[in-house]
Amino acid sequence: MALLDVNNLTIYYEKEDSVVKAVNNISFGLNEGETMGLVGETGAGKTTTALGIMNLVPNPPGKIKTGKVILDGKDVLSMTKKELSLYHGNQAAMIFQDPMTSLNPIMTVGDQIAETIRHHDKLSRAEAYIKAAKMLETVGIDSSRMLEYPHQFSGGMKQRVVIAIALACNPRILLADEPTTALDVTIQAQMLELMNELKAKFNTSMVMITHDLGVVAEMCDKVSIMYAGRIVEYGTLEHIFENASHPYTRGLFDSLPSLNEDMDRLHPISGMMPDPTRLPEGCAFCPRCENRKDICLTVQPADTELESGHSVKCHLFASGGEV
Repeated sequence: MALLDVNNLTIYYEKEDSVVKAVNNISFGLNEGETMGLVGETGAGKTTTALGIMNLVPNPPGKIKTGKVILDGKDVLSMTKKELSLYHGNQAAMIFQDPMTSLNPIMTVGDQIAETIRHHDKLSRAEAYIKAAKMLETVGIDSSRMLEYPHQFSGGMKQRVVIAIALACNPRILLADEPTTALDVTIQAQMLELMNELKAKFNTSMVMITHDLGVVAEMCDKVSIMYAGRIVEYGTLEHIFENASHPYTRGLFDSLPSLNEDMDRLHPISGMMPDPTRLPEGCAFCPRCENRKDICLTVQPADTELESGHSVKCHLFASGGEV
């Protein structure tokens, strides 16, 4: 049985004059110890999906319209406030994109880690501080810096503190939202290595939200390609990297430079993602797709299984055909 099972999740942001259809009927599963990459352009619905898994969608304007998020047999979306308070940090934790907005500027980093530990573990203040110091050492920061404030740390060090807070209570699943975006390349590599080590140490499952296929190759066992609020292709790392099938997935790979081929120019995907308040009737990728057919304009494609564990949402494969 999967540790995490997301079923038909739909999330809208409803305003007076429009409805943003951020996440549209997505489903996926994740086993214990696995990492899934959630990949797509800005605005694809990746962060909203993570907020849905955490049951942290801001309401208003956000509204979870349909779906279930089952973690370890319990539906997160039907939890009470008290149950959610225990669920956050203890069962699931989230690393947000910008560590500066995740940390309290007027609390020491030691206090912030210890506060999380005391909220979930019935420990005294002194015991929580000892555990917090160990957690700081685990992410590669000397415990002598426990009394320092966030502004005294570099960007990479702040991100390590955020990881320490997220993993302080050994959650079953970690949601990482573009955790390396604001860091330079060298520090990015260190962060990815650290997260892989900690994932193995704590046997934590992870959803890695990113637009970087290099990060996916480094970190993930499974991959979900997201476009305009839908998962258009889903499979193992090997399925996606060796047999990318959806035209959007192929477009992502074609827009990357290759070390093995001589290329005069890259091949970016033409056009823009559709306005989420006015999604087309058929396939959302249709206006940008070089292989579109008439049916793509009016009919939403269903999932087609290409092989066990590898599915694609595309009319080009619906009858067993291939592009």
